[in-house]
Amino acid sequence: MRLRDTLTPSQPVSNTRNFAGRTEVLNTLIRSIEDQRLHTVLFGERGIGKTSLLHVMTQLAEDAQYLVRYVSCGEETDFNSLVHSIAESIPLLYHADYDPTDAEIEEGKSIASLLPSSMVSANQLCDVFARLSGTRLLIVLDEFDRSPHGAFRRSIAELIKNLSDRSIRVQFVIAGVASNLDELIEHIPSIRRNIIGLRVPPMNAEEARELLSIGEDASGMTFQDQAVDLVTVIANGSPYLVSLIGQHAAMHAIDRDAREIEASDVAEAVRLAVEEIEQRITEKTVKSVDRIFAKGSGVDLGTLACVAMSKGGRLETQPNGEFSDKALENKRIITETAAPANLVAPVGDPADGTYEFCEEGAPAYIWMRLSQSQFEQNSSPTAKPMVMIG
Repeated sequence: MRLRDTLTPSQPVSNTRNFAGRTEVLNTLIRSIEDQRLHTVLFGERGIGKTSLLHVMTQLAEDAQYLVRYVSCGEETDFNSLVHSIAESIPLLYHADYDPTDAEIEEGKSIASLLPSSMVSANQLCDVFARLSGTRLLIVLDEFDRSPHGAFRRSIAELIKNLSDRSIRVQFVIAGVASNLDELIEHIPSIRRNIIGLRVPPMNAEEARELLSIGEDASGMTFQDQAVDLVTVIANGSPYLVSLIGQHAAMHAIDRDAREIEASDVAEAVRLAVEEIEQRITEKTVKSVDRIFAKGSGVDLGTLACVAMSKGGRLETQPNGEFSDKALENKRIITETAAPANLVAPVGDPADGTYEFCEEGAPAYIWMRLSQSQFEQNSSPTAKPMVMIG
């Protein structure tokens, strides 16, 4: 139970004790908020740890007496409903025009009482926010890539611009799945000077080791060095996969009454992880991957999946300097294997030569399938997967 509470692949990290690595990104995020007073956009592939970063940042900000309002966006997110819900959660006590003894304060009113009950404009909201006193407000918008394009994003952009122009003590921290900043702010270029983009990179080997160590400290179990190496390579920079494989491997060790996690436990963990991830993939994708592995092209497809996991989901096929050979190899695999199986599609103008997997969970599934097949092909469970991206 202690191990399950620390290695949580299905849930983001919710407290600083279980947070591993990411020190540089977290420090940059804090400096952007505290020192530069910038609005910040976190972007990166799904499962790379953005939401965990937001939770830890929220905890630290609240400890520093910030007001933090966290919102997970969706396709139905509406600007008017969003700002009303945020305003309703902020006590009128923080408004400079009201004293603690005023009747409105004793009645428990919020700053929403100062807004029109119908549609609220960015200017109207800024007029109210401009009078906030005794605190700073952080508005965290997670899953921003799932928010509706058009009017909602333009309203958020206008609000950010007004907040910045008037130096109001309110800042946005926005996070979403994307390979670059442009994908999240494609309709709001006018606010570029008011924001900073932070890409959340893949987890390195040291950070993966730290994450597993947290599980060890909590449970009293230990990972052998070979097991750690395997988890690190197979996870390919994904905190989600480090937690998933680590948890399954530890549970398998417990099932055999062991306190030490070995390479064989990791091999079984990979098998279980493939079964689990497969449940989130469409049957069409699973069958396409099955056919490609049956034809002996699993390593090629796994190489492509590994690149996608390491590069924010994007697959570049246009030769570009030192990465020309990699781009040409991507193009070959896409043309010969992935595109005919309808596993990838162009992003934007096909002439740009940028592709992505049609299903966002496909790269992790394919990569884990390759890891599983290589465990099965090798007599030694300590053999590492052949495909590694530098």
